[in-house]
Amino acid sequence: MEYTILGILLMILMLLYFKVADRFNIIDKPNERSSHTEITLRGGGIIFWFSALLYFVQNIQTNYFFFTGITLVSLVSFWDDIQSLSNKIRISIHFLSISLIFYDLGLFDLVPIWGIAIAYIFAIGLINAYNFMDGINGITGLYTLVVMGSLLYVNTKIQLFTDSSFIKYGMIASLVFLFFNYRKKAKCFAGDVGSIAIAFWVIYLVLKLILNTNSLVWLLFLAIYGVDAICTILHRLYLKQNIFEAHRLHLYQVLSNEYKIQHRVVAVYYALAQILISILVVFLYQKVQDVILFLIVIVPLLFVYSSKFYLLNKINLRLKA
Repeated sequence: MEYTILGILLMILMLLYFKVADRFNIIDKPNERSSHTEITLRGGGIIFWFSALLYFVQNIQTNYFFFTGITLVSLVSFWDDIQSLSNKIRISIHFLSISLIFYDLGLFDLVPIWGIAIAYIFAIGLINAYNFMDGINGITGLYTLVVMGSLLYVNTKIQLFTDSSFIKYGMIASLVFLFFNYRKKAKCFAGDVGSIAIAFWVIYLVLKLILNTNSLVWLLFLAIYGVDAICTILHRLYLKQNIFEAHRLHLYQVLSNEYKIQHRVVAVYYALAQILISILVVFLYQKVQDVILFLIVIVPLLFVYSSKFYLLNKINLRLKA
């Protein structure tokens, strides 16, 4: 009953937000590098912050560091959705917010300085990766459902590391968002406020699980996004492009924009691929060494990602013909 009520509340809040977004012209206008072609309401991902707020109200004594952090990143991201901010301001807020959850998790006492530096790089990188990957209808919502579902399974069947409701609130927010976004013509896009807020939520959960199990294999719950984002950044650096500018070089963009595969189908491909990897990780956890498990997952993904260059080459040849 609790989750049904939550879903209804979030649905109402989303509909109210649409009125606000329409009133203040908070929209996403397509450009030559966009994967969509029509003007659409932006910032629908604010539903993730609303879900975090509803959870916090019921657990105010245990989640204030997390809620303060997600509020800060959501605020600066929503502002950026409306009026572009400098990278320095955004990254500074991200750094502060991540520091709050690091403190909450006791990371500063448990990990050496070099480990903390790596954790900051990972966290900020993941936030930006989630943002980079939010480019077609359904991909953020479906992928988040898979990641959150995988974490919920581990929390229930393998290692209790957090309150299950905390994960379920994120999943229900994803379902509500998908109701409006997983369409041929989306009612809204997540915007930075959505992709960054949910990435912050996922970071908190994954780090908490890693600390509880003393294992890094749970990073593979983000393998699909991770490989696509990191390899695309390296590709763009090789091409001497500004990695902070919009582009169409992610594998999902090549599939949807150049090969004209429906956005929703590509989003399902990404979600299904991550489901298979998550099942493999859960099945092989503590059965093989962590480094072996990473190789089993990452190496095939690199081969799949490299197919992008074959696809792009075919497109270039077709254009020259």
